[in-house]
Amino acid sequence: MPEQAGIITIHQMRLHRCEGCLAACGRQRRATPLSAIPRTIPRTRVLQRARRGPYTQTMSKENCLKMETPPTPPDNEAPPMPWFGMDIGGTLTKLVYFEPRETNRRELDKETEVLKNIRRYLTRNSAYGKTGRRDVHLQMDNVTIRGRRGTLHFIRFPTSEVGAFLQLARSKGMADLVNTIYATGGGAYKFEEDFIKEVNMRLSKMDELDALIAGVLFVDCMNAQECYYWAPPDEQAVHTHVTDSPPYSEAALSLYVRKPFDFSSPYPFLLVNIGSGVSVLVVNAPDDYYRVSGTSLGGGTFLGLCCLLTGCSSFEEAIALAASGDNTTVDKLVRDIYGGDYARFGLPGDLVASSFGQMCSAERRAKVSRADLARATVVTITNNIGSIARLCASNEGIERVVFCGNFLRVNPLSMKLLSYAMSYWSRGALKALFLEHEGYFGAVGCLLHLDSKVHRRKQAEAATADR
Repeated sequence: MPEQAGIITIHQMRLHRCEGCLAACGRQRRATPLSAIPRTIPRTRVLQRARRGPYTQTMSKENCLKMETPPTPPDNEAPPMPWFGMDIGGTLTKLVYFEPRETNRRELDKETEVLKNIRRYLTRNSAYGKTGRRDVHLQMDNVTIRGRRGTLHFIRFPTSEVGAFLQLARSKGMADLVNTIYATGGGAYKFEEDFIKEVNMRLSKMDELDALIAGVLFVDCMNAQECYYWAPPDEQAVHTHVTDSPPYSEAALSLYVRKPFDFSSPYPFLLVNIGSGVSVLVVNAPDDYYRVSGTSLGGGTFLGLCCLLTGCSSFEEAIALAASGDNTTVDKLVRDIYGGDYARFGLPGDLVASSFGQMCSAERRAKVSRADLARATVVTITNNIGSIARLCASNEGIERVVFCGNFLRVNPLSMKLLSYAMSYWSRGALKALFLEHEGYFGAVGCLLHLDSKVHRRKQAEAATADR
């Protein structure tokens, strides 16, 4: 990869933000082998639900609050700097880099000019070529990992540019310092041979859902403002009278404002991960969670249909089109069937009764705009996800539903539509909760793992002590 004035040259590519989770049609994951089950989890529960957990150490909100006390001594068995975690998705690769605040004497003796150059290069740039970006607004300071205080940096680039990333790593001498990177996502398998061939780096692969849960809980512990929701200022439903603006219109959604949510007592909660497809997880504790449902209609569906119907070529273009469209010219509403409200069941006349139902008419198809088609597509996807999430929450008896995934990153339109869908389907009982660091949790989970040998040894020691 050529280098110019401290900038990574990542060749021209459109950035999509709609990958990062398992589609509903994926095979259900098998239970953790009995020999690897932490003794804190009853084996019968694991057999019943196929629950998995990435760590035996419990990370609760209460434990996070205790972190105001002096940190534990640095872990001398931790791998050498630099520390990275990667989530190589189908469309977007996320890289999390930990920059230590202080360098101890042992590292001063070992730190090379290469390591200093890597640190300067990654932290002093926010744009790497035309497609690589460091999300400066997401940077987290005073983060503690393995007794070290430092800063987390969040970097993303298109997965098609993994080859360019490997050229950069080789040109910067990164391969001389790092021989193993913890990674997750489909790309951790797809590009494994490329990492070995190009930079002699081994990818130690983590399960996607293990990494996701670990990352969510850790980041929420470290960031008091991580969780939020969208709602009108008075918290009232946006469509309570016939004369109100249609619920999917810009006039109605413009009433929503972002509000912080106290997630200090999270358990149990439903985690809805929206990437190309959607996975729905029940999280009862850091080491007690399972996949309960999902759908193949996710962010990939939205982008694919928009490309097919409107001719757009990027996620950003599709969302921009949807923001200016009107879905009522595409969808068949309750009033199109009943002539007004369906009062008996409390269905307002401008509620969608049939997504894309108007497109059966050649006359309607001739008049519809690209923006209207994009708007109808995002309404269809978010309504479906909101309905499934509400049903799962009801079946599991859960009151908190958290949505995450790259489909929602920098996408307030979809968040507001999900907020309306959740409020409507639950009759105001449930809020759609969102997280600030959408899409980066898998990479954070990989960063936390770091050294599997030390992790396995400590597990073995804990198991021996229990006998």
